[in-house]
Amino acid sequence: MAIEITFLGTSSMVPTKERNVQSIYLEYKGEGILVDCGEGTQRQMNIAGINRLKVKKILISHWHGDHVSGLIGLIQTIGNVAEPGTLTIYGPPGTKKHMGHLLESCIFDLRIKLEIKEIKTEKKAVFFENEDYQLEAAPLDHGVPCLGYAFVEKNKRNINMDKAKKLGLEPGPLLGKLQKGQAVKHDGKTIKPDDVSTIKKGKKIAFIMDTTYCKACIELAENSDVLVSEATYESSKKEKAEEYKHLTTEQVAMMAGQSNAKKLVLTHFSQRYKTLHDLEEEAKRIFPNTVMAYDFMKIKL
Repeated sequence: MAIEITFLGTSSMVPTKERNVQSIYLEYKGEGILVDCGEGTQRQMNIAGINRLKVKKILISHWHGDHVSGLIGLIQTIGNVAEPGTLTIYGPPGTKKHMGHLLESCIFDLRIKLEIKEIKTEKKAVFFENEDYQLEAAPLDHGVPCLGYAFVEKNKRNINMDKAKKLGLEPGPLLGKLQKGQAVKHDGKTIKPDDVSTIKKGKKIAFIMDTTYCKACIELAENSDVLVSEATYESSKKEKAEEYKHLTTEQVAMMAGQSNAKKLVLTHFSQRYKTLHDLEEEAKRIFPNTVMAYDFMKIKL
């Protein structure tokens, strides 16, 4: 099943004519997951042709306005249907308090069921898991409570029906057990999963939003198929990056190499840059498989 990522905003704090503020949409098996929800996110979703009702989870990196200012409008719109269902919002410590203030900031009927969950962890941890994927989070260093995230698709075992039939197996409970990695007995013989199946390795996408360089960046990005990371400044602005606790393109490119990422996608660019040519060249010198994100860019895995 394909994973599709759509970049809905790629600017840092201030939107530009070409770039909205931060939000990234990931869709998997018809379910939408938003990473941050900056001002104007739902309009960006309209332009990108994304059905907002698909959004079931929102992962908040931190509570700076450029990452959350679109929440209230999106919640209201999603709830404006007959059966809006449940929307789960995950975020760092303080998320319940901030959501409470946000919901009191204007008047509307809260028709959707909201589940607000704070992720309190001092190291990388799994905070959601089902049979298809798990979500991981780790605390970053941005001066305020801040989380990085990873979407990790689980490995799938694919049955080779030709091999199965040669062993006398037909679709049914025995194949189901083999697909789950369990050995079975059939006609007096033990059949192991590897006898009739192969493993398709799941994909991993890491999201490193606002932070200075820290160990958690590497842990989240480790062996990722796609590493999405903020790269607010080029290396000549390293002191400014340190002051505001952001990353430079050089730091992120080195991080991609250290974590054995396959592809690096940079985003969250300072509005000072009219062109990203220098940032792109700097990153590619260190990590050649680097892409500069732009609004409405899509990646399929």
